[in-house]
Amino acid sequence: MTEPKKIYIADDEANIRHAIKAFLESAGYAVQDFETGDALLAAFAESPADLVVLDVMMPGSNGFVVCKELRKTSHVPIIMLTARDSDLDYATGLDLGSDDYLVKPFSPMALTMRVKAIFRRIEFERQANGG
Repeated sequence: MTEPKKIYIADDEANIRHAIKAFLESAGYAVQDFETGDALLAAFAESPADLVVLDVMMPGSNGFVVCKELRKTSHVPIIMLTARDSDLDYATGLDLGSDDYLVKPFSPMALTMRVKAIFRRIEFERQANGG
């Protein structure tokens, strides 16, 4: 049996972290949540995740900074999750290397389905490349 995919979440709002964690864990993922982007970066350096969910507006290193830092060393899928809904914010998130951008308020079920879709795509690409 394979280990569940590991997902890291960084959001300074505890209720959002807990809701996301509950939905993703019920879908079979191993989830670790962090109050800051800096804490997520430290954990990722020790033990990389299979996918990262980042709030944009956090104290310390915001989600854009964390995304940029992760992209220096990793191709981990990143979903930005934020109340910032301008076209510029959306474009910035994608330009920095995020794979998806979801605006708050959001449906935890929709986020879970996006996570599943990303993992399906990765598995399809792995199989297509003979892996």
